[in-house]
Amino acid sequence: MGVKQWMPGVKPEAKGTVHGMSQTAIVRKDWDTYFMDIAYMVSTRSRCLRRRVGAVLVQGKKLLGTAYNGAPMGVPDCSEAGCMIAEQYELEIVDGVERVVKKERCIRTIHAEQNLLLFTDRIDREGSTVYVTDQPCWTCANMLANSGVTEIVYHRPYPKDADKVNWLMSRKGIIFRQLASYEPPAEAAGGIDDN
Repeated sequence: MGVKQWMPGVKPEAKGTVHGMSQTAIVRKDWDTYFMDIAYMVSTRSRCLRRRVGAVLVQGKKLLGTAYNGAPMGVPDCSEAGCMIAEQYELEIVDGVERVVKKERCIRTIHAEQNLLLFTDRIDREGSTVYVTDQPCWTCANMLANSGVTEIVYHRPYPKDADKVNWLMSRKGIIFRQLASYEPPAEAAGGIDDN
């Protein structure tokens, strides 16, 4: 004799079904997809006009913190005061040829990874994984490398710093991987302008 569960407003359904779907049709998301979905939903809190980024801290399968990019609390953000673009020049060597590359970055916002580190405890970060919608920039990669995390999982590439960041993660022994075939939730898929 089994226990019947009743939910208000839900009519009893045929045995072996849940809300009209057969139980075999219900597929659970894998953990990478689950946590990256959360990172994308967190990114919807950002008011950045150029790139909305979300990050989550996970230990085992336990969610320990969330963060997104934005201006410091109480300070006008990009949607209110416009982007604060800084130009940087870097020397790159490609196939033995040196060239100077101009990079533009908005410096009004605190990056999602930085906010995640600010609002979580070091003890929670030890041995944890960070899921972030975008590959970390050089500054965030340096901070994450010293934060105690052992794995970083991202979806969208960030080519401006990719070579340096990949080198750093390899050197530090941090697992660094892209979910290239991942599809973000439709309600959170926007939020990027590389101009």
